[in-house]
Amino acid sequence: MYLREIHAEHDIPTLHAFIRENPLGIFTTAIDSPLHPFIQSSHIPWVLDVNDHDDLGTLRGHLARANPQTKAIIDSLHQDGSGSQKLNKQVLILFTSSVHHYVTPKFYTETKPSTGKVVPTWNYAAVQVYGEATIHHRVDDEETSEFLNRQIDDLSNLGEKKMMEIMQRDGQDEAPEVDDRWKEQWRVTDAPPKYVELLKKGIIGVEIKIQSIGGKFKMSQEMSKADREGVITGFKSMGNEMGNDLAEIVKRKGELVDARNRHT
Repeated sequence: MYLREIHAEHDIPTLHAFIRENPLGIFTTAIDSPLHPFIQSSHIPWVLDVNDHDDLGTLRGHLARANPQTKAIIDSLHQDGSGSQKLNKQVLILFTSSVHHYVTPKFYTETKPSTGKVVPTWNYAAVQVYGEATIHHRVDDEETSEFLNRQIDDLSNLGEKKMMEIMQRDGQDEAPEVDDRWKEQWRVTDAPPKYVELLKKGIIGVEIKIQSIGGKFKMSQEMSKADREGVITGFKSMGNEMGNDLAEIVKRKGELVDARNRHT
């Protein structure tokens, strides 16, 4: 990912927060295989673990065994009988914000009238991760089973507590009417144990030790203050949540650039 310094985000807690807010990442591998494409990608929701001794963090996810990417991964492993093995190729995971949009040159209220030297662009935010993958793939392996149990529980909790939180806004004036059935958290233990064990046999675990992480927040911060104000006004005029969110991000990023320039 091309990172111009003005768009680059290096703060690790900010990047971690972005991943937790946008956990669906594109998992990409490049593996020589006579049967499958060299480069393959899959959309996977990830759980991020961070501790005091692991500043960059670890990502946990899972893939379907029927996925051709899974087959290429397993075929590439040295089959030594262990259930958890390291992939000898670095992997890439790309996380993208759902808040992004086309930017029309009409928004640039300073540069367009004065010189006309403006072109369309796209505002977006993304975080890329490179890392070392450990594959938990043996059906009869205890370590693999424990990893998958933890992964499924944690991912379900993430979805139920974080992603579904809009349904938990009891007592708020703006909260919509919600059926009582949707308010209680679903748990893995709600499903029959034999059914869960059967499904576990159809997936593998993927654990990524993060080796490098970088973010790109391209939100018009390279433009003049007057042009940024035009972008903010333009996005607000869209009259929807996406436009309001983008306007707020452009405002915050612009303020950071202005503050940095005042101190240099």
